[in-house]
Amino acid sequence: MSFTVVIPARYGSTRLPGKPLLDIAGKPMVQRVWEQASRSAASRLVIATDDTRIRDVAQGFGAQVCMTSSEHPSGTDRLQQVAREMGWDDEQIVVNVQGDEPLIPPAVIDQVAANLATRPQAGMATLCEPLETLEELLNPNAVKVVADREGMALYFSRAPIPWPRDAFAQSREAMPSEGQWQRHIGIYAYRTRFLHQYVTWQPAPLELLESLEQLRALYNGERIHVAPAVQPVPGGVDTQQDLDAVCASLGAAG
Repeated sequence: MSFTVVIPARYGSTRLPGKPLLDIAGKPMVQRVWEQASRSAASRLVIATDDTRIRDVAQGFGAQVCMTSSEHPSGTDRLQQVAREMGWDDEQIVVNVQGDEPLIPPAVIDQVAANLATRPQAGMATLCEPLETLEELLNPNAVKVVADREGMALYFSRAPIPWPRDAFAQSREAMPSEGQWQRHIGIYAYRTRFLHQYVTWQPAPLELLESLEQLRALYNGERIHVAPAVQPVPGGVDTQQDLDAVCASLGAAG
């Protein structure tokens, strides 16, 4: 199996301007992500950016870079431009590794690519992990997913799904003892043909309501494979607190 990793890296960030270039234990964040992805089985890595500062830094540490439009509404659109400009064939598998996940395990990159490769009925694949606290179950920033017996996603939501009717009828003060809730992990594998199709669709009503772009695929009848991650996946860097924690972790490890 051959697959490509694309790392979208935008300079603009409301909470952390210039996020891909922020220093983490002596290296810019985008380099940390690239190095983790380099340890996967990917045959090719590309950093997709709309900023020349990120391009220059990335080329400086040896990465292949594709300049993309600053007008893309989502990372998926950015990936599609890369696939189009690189001329990848329709069956090429492309894994989207977010540019703010410097601790992403290489094993989950390989996993999501392999899951898609063995499931021709799916246009994309993603991962999940157990959700174990009431706080996270009720947190709209923790996206939940439910799947069928074949591992195909039925729905993604910011709401608690499935809803534990009987348990919550008695109390909403503690995590129900029965039930399996899964938090969606935002790593995706796509076939290039799916990317080309995706950008032709208008944003779906469900997508706009929940602010979840993967719902556009479900709304248009595409199947999304989802599986539990083979390793825990640390959260990405969205805040200064996240950045401090990652720096402390890598600083201690180094």
